[in-house]
Amino acid sequence: MHLDVVRLRDFYASRLGAATARLVGARIREMWPRVTGFAVLGLGYATPYLDLFMDDRPERVINISPAAQGVHPWTPDSARGNLSALARETLLPLADESIDRVLMVHVLETAEETRAMLREVWRVLRPGGRILTVVPNRTGPWTISDRTPFGHGQPFSRGQLETLLRDHMFTPASRKYTLFSPPRAGIRTLRATEQPGRKLWPGLGGVLLMEAEKRIYASNGLIPSRAKLHRLPVVTRKTTSPAAQSSLRRTKRP
Repeated sequence: MHLDVVRLRDFYASRLGAATARLVGARIREMWPRVTGFAVLGLGYATPYLDLFMDDRPERVINISPAAQGVHPWTPDSARGNLSALARETLLPLADESIDRVLMVHVLETAEETRAMLREVWRVLRPGGRILTVVPNRTGPWTISDRTPFGHGQPFSRGQLETLLRDHMFTPASRKYTLFSPPRAGIRTLRATEQPGRKLWPGLGGVLLMEAEKRIYASNGLIPSRAKLHRLPVVTRKTTSPAAQSSLRRTKRP
């Protein structure tokens, strides 16, 4: 079940939410230092992090929130207007191969139709396109508290997330962790443990970020509907007499 957009907005408006956005955003920026000329899609509640890319002169930056989550306007500047929309994450209103980068935040861990959503993401990505998933780390300290959005939904271990992405036609490329102290420890402790945590116990971060590339040599996994299936007649030897078989051989000769 998706988190309500009001709860997400209120969290990121708090001091803890602002500190979270800075720390997670720093890891995102390390993985995607520039998106100049790229079409960037934020899927879920990615607006606190999409601001990082606005000065890179991207082709475009938009955010799509799941229908069950809700949406509020996102206007990074008055010239561009609102860049946020509401849609089903399993039916994105985007053309095939129209996006270069997809940032997924607060969506994968709560998705009810993970396969259909990832298949849609694969469809809209251009060849060589990449996704960056931001999810709760199963072994991290943020999954045990529902004080933050990262305490909701299904957390992932590194292996689970890699398997999920590979099964849906993506190749994991890199990963990072962040948020090494529990959210109740306070903002100062959260900041103080960031550098030691990344060096000493990286797998214990509260949030796991994983980048993956679209596998263009894979099939899209689509299964045709019953209405589109064409059944071919089958002739078995048991029901074909010797005379009929001889007639059939004669008709096949050039």
